[in-house]
Amino acid sequence: MTDTMRAIVLDEPGPVTNLHLRHLPIPEPRPGWVRIKVEAFGLNRSELHTRLGYAGDAVTYPRILGIEATGTIDTDPTGTYQPGQQVMTLTGGMGRSFDGGYAEYTTVPVSQVIPFHSTLDWATLGAVPVMLQTAYGSLTIGLDAQPGQTLLVRGGTSSVGMAAAILAKRHGMTVLSTTRDPSKTDTLTRIGVDHVLIDDGTIAGQVRATVPEGVDGAIELVGTPTLPDTLRATRVHGTVCFIGMLSNEWIVKDFYPIDYLPRGVRLTAYTGGSADLPATVLQGYLDDVAAGAATVPVDRVFDLDRVRDAHQLMEDGTARGKLVVRTTRNT
Repeated sequence: MTDTMRAIVLDEPGPVTNLHLRHLPIPEPRPGWVRIKVEAFGLNRSELHTRLGYAGDAVTYPRILGIEATGTIDTDPTGTYQPGQQVMTLTGGMGRSFDGGYAEYTTVPVSQVIPFHSTLDWATLGAVPVMLQTAYGSLTIGLDAQPGQTLLVRGGTSSVGMAAAILAKRHGMTVLSTTRDPSKTDTLTRIGVDHVLIDDGTIAGQVRATVPEGVDGAIELVGTPTLPDTLRATRVHGTVCFIGMLSNEWIVKDFYPIDYLPRGVRLTAYTGGSADLPATVLQGYLDDVAAGAATVPVDRVFDLDRVRDAHQLMEDGTARGKLVVRTTRNT
């Protein structure tokens, strides 16, 4: 093994030009940690927020970004995993309090490693960790979603929104999903969405034209600008789970609950980590993808030296699904 690796380093918050491809020493795992040879990683809004300076004092610089990574065990001093074993890892401080997955190698606590086995290509596998964990956690912990219920996904063409729709359909739910762009309607119908709604900022009326009493549950991915309208689209004793900030706005100013919350509608939120994604759930999802019973919504795949292009596309908000980066060197 060579002594250095390629990694994407953010020297300080700012534009995409602040992301630099560098050669750095391959990190050594701390006690209780493992080293992963990264084959692919997905891009996430969290990393965009870090790059734009929204993370505040939670991140020190320079920093290798990346809250997820997919690859194989390179070395595990704890003896938990064997070299070459396929694994995913996510969150737990990655890319924020310690260097993350935007590199050819990364080190993480063994406790946040999830093993799997699959013959799917690395780009597909690299899209899965945060997307699946967030979607699964939102449906199970955030909403306690049940078969036969109706679900609204606000921000439906985001990677998490698409994953949530896929999981909800597999769970026997009726799914309504939004997009601001009518040209993305087919993207949602292809993954099984029952009702696609064109989002002009107020979709509660459209929802109730389809489900007069309001939906049983809603996942809010756009942020606080659309949250009041999403609440109005939800039935009495229904639940809205706030999980995303595609709008880059997440603060409710002058929150007065009696005025803000419709009568009897519940508001919750979800955030979590690797512990919320059981290995059995991950493996089942990957097996379904391999069998053609589920899909992984990948929009585009980039080489490591094109991370700036990928970040700009994420910032522009034009992707239809997950943006993934492969770390394999060009030959």
